[in-house]
Amino acid sequence: MNLDDFIITCFCVIDEMMPMILTDDRLRTRGPAPKLSDSEVITMEIVGSYLGLSQDKALLTYFQRHYCHFFPALVSTTFVRQVANLWSIKERVWCWLRDEAISDDPSLSIVDSVPVPVCRFARAPWCVRFRGEARYGKDHADRQTFYGFRLHAQLSWPGLLTRLFLAPANEADGEIVPLVLEGVTGVVLGDRNYWLPDLQAFLRTKGILLQAPFRKAHSPKAAASHSPVLGRVRYLIDTVFGQLTDRCQMKRVWARDLWHLRNRLLRFILMHTICFFFNQQEQAPLLQFDRLVV
Repeated sequence: MNLDDFIITCFCVIDEMMPMILTDDRLRTRGPAPKLSDSEVITMEIVGSYLGLSQDKALLTYFQRHYCHFFPALVSTTFVRQVANLWSIKERVWCWLRDEAISDDPSLSIVDSVPVPVCRFARAPWCVRFRGEARYGKDHADRQTFYGFRLHAQLSWPGLLTRLFLAPANEADGEIVPLVLEGVTGVVLGDRNYWLPDLQAFLRTKGILLQAPFRKAHSPKAAASHSPVLGRVRYLIDTVFGQLTDRCQMKRVWARDLWHLRNRLLRFILMHTICFFFNQQEQAPLLQFDRLVV
């Protein structure tokens, strides 16, 4: 499909889901209703994230310049506020797609975390954003210290984001994973940070078999859990994190508080989920998002 078809398809899916999600709930109890419908705003966020427009100003400018005929009621004075106020609706849309529209295998999951720095490391001592909330942590991929948060995620097979937890950067993966896997059963794959015998024994009592490579790759104990097959399956979550980082610029944080940061993350997760849904409907490779718009 071309970009026009992609925008129309996203709008139709979102607009059809809104009555099922809201039921009898009222979004606004007072004040005038916005001229731009909530379905249109969420559609613009999804399409903007797909195109790599991660800032609200860039998103607004793009659609005002190229798609005023699709969104004639687009007004800059209310758009940014409306985007931020719809965070709970985006969360409901994501949960509905995840639970009702997309088929996955919940018995096989992958867990991992990705750094979300809020500023450059040199500016961290003077950064006023997220003061008292962000912490220093270790980015194992870049082998450096960063200041910010870690986004902990669970991925169900074959690549659907199902659970997320935003924690300060100094929180270890082993401390957060019981919260991420609450209510989950089956086999869960993780990297070396999850090789914690006490944690694995505790999770087995909950019906969770957490498989992780031994911390020392050349130890004799590593042979049973460090097979190439296990690694190829587990690296699927790195592909998803790469899509969120490269396409959505997830590691470029312009938000100034947790409310706006969570709203931005929900926008990216919703984009990823709806693109996954489109590929599944077309029986195409599920994580090849570039093929959606040609």
